[in-house]
Amino acid sequence: MADAFDLIVIGGGSGGSGVAKRAAGYGAKVCIIERGVSFDNGVRKGAGLGGTCVNVGCVPKKIMFMAAQLRESMVGEIALSKGFGYEVPEEAGKLDWGALKEKRDAYVKRLNGTYASGWEKLGIEMFMGLASFVDKNTVKLQLVDGGEKVLTAPKIVIACGGEPAMPDIPGTEFAISSDGFFDLKTQPRKVAVIGAGYIAVEMAGILHGLGSETDLFFRGETVLRKGFDPFIVETLMGEMKAHGPNLKGNSLPVRVEKATDGTFTYVTKDAKTGEEQTHLGYDCVLMAIGRKPVTDLLALDNAGVFLNPQGFIIVDEYENTNVEGLMAIGDATDTGYELTPVAIAAGRRLGDRLFGKEPRSRIVYDLIATVVFSHPPIGTIGLTEPAARKEFGEDNVRVKETRFSSMLYAFNGDDSKVKTALKLVLKLPEEKVVGMHCIGPASDEMMQGFAVAIRMGATRADFEASVAVHPTIAEEFVTFGGWGQKAGSDGVAKPMLAPYIKD
Repeated sequence: MADAFDLIVIGGGSGGSGVAKRAAGYGAKVCIIERGVSFDNGVRKGAGLGGTCVNVGCVPKKIMFMAAQLRESMVGEIALSKGFGYEVPEEAGKLDWGALKEKRDAYVKRLNGTYASGWEKLGIEMFMGLASFVDKNTVKLQLVDGGEKVLTAPKIVIACGGEPAMPDIPGTEFAISSDGFFDLKTQPRKVAVIGAGYIAVEMAGILHGLGSETDLFFRGETVLRKGFDPFIVETLMGEMKAHGPNLKGNSLPVRVEKATDGTFTYVTKDAKTGEEQTHLGYDCVLMAIGRKPVTDLLALDNAGVFLNPQGFIIVDEYENTNVEGLMAIGDATDTGYELTPVAIAAGRRLGDRLFGKEPRSRIVYDLIATVVFSHPPIGTIGLTEPAARKEFGEDNVRVKETRFSSMLYAFNGDDSKVKTALKLVLKLPEEKVVGMHCIGPASDEMMQGFAVAIRMGATRADFEASVAVHPTIAEEFVTFGGWGQKAGSDGVAKPMLAPYIKD
């Protein structure tokens, strides 16, 4: 006999929890199927309650990022301490990795408990096991504790998420993924990070900031080649070259080898010359080349769900698959936003639509702000300059940009200052802000407030009518140009009337 529910949710991560809790709030009978965590020859399988973000993503990563920031402020070439008059010995930068890991893991475990108790309070039933479809309304569950269970519901939401991809090269078994980073019991003395995306950039920055000798390998001339404004990428590359990990561009992966002394060798091929290069002596080789959905585990063929060639579930603007009654949200879909808040928002709004009697409810996949916890951090929302010029035409876009070292580094030497770069992408003639990009200290924190304004359709006039908060980095966004002044067609400056002044 199958256990019957109004809604089955496959995956207890950000998206799955979001839709389950919202649906239960409307009185639906809901269950969540959570795969849990297991290890296969030391390789983590599954994230755990709360999904990737809580266990092997945003949360523990931010803890490690903050630890690295703290160390960088005390010791090293960009340390703030000496400039402000503090005498901090170099040994203050020695990290007790094991103690930090223990505290971090305990923090994550408490969050796991918060997820479970939150579901329980709402009457959501949780099953621990691996789900596979029998048909579009029926799921078979291989329970973690052994045995099987069959569940049925008229509505099923797939929120299974993804996992790190690993390259198909000899010796991959000697490398770890970004998930494996959080299982390291000791700090690597020397580490190779492979990848050009935000995860690779973050991991390399964290490890370098914590004092590991770090080499960052990537295929092209720069990192973050997709979706980031060139002005920001240029600034990041400059800062990493000056203060960050060792950059190894134009490097194609060939193989990983284990040396007789227990260290690892990473062999690459130069993307321009084809010449092989050997890099020796790594305690750890970390692959961060991207992520893939875990849809292959679900027997989706039995339900008739369509996937794209990369294995992502194809959904429409309302998160529907091609099969009636089956929806999908989060990192396993082809929506293109593998971000925790996106999955949460998509889940909650899907819950509103399915059980809250609001058929229009959905997430709109544009003007979504995001942050990269690089060193220094990046905040971005909307269109890059090239994308805006392509969409609106060369003559219909204006940009405002600046690059400087903030007051935070006023007392550091010229070679020890970290740059800030800010950019607005404006659509003419109204100078509507269609893109905003920043890199530098506090970029992660300042982005959220500006994202609200941009979502509401703010123009440069709206920005410059806002009196600056001084002295801050963020004020530079509202004081571009002559602060309430713009160039006229005759080249003579003209006042920019505040938009709230009508008469």
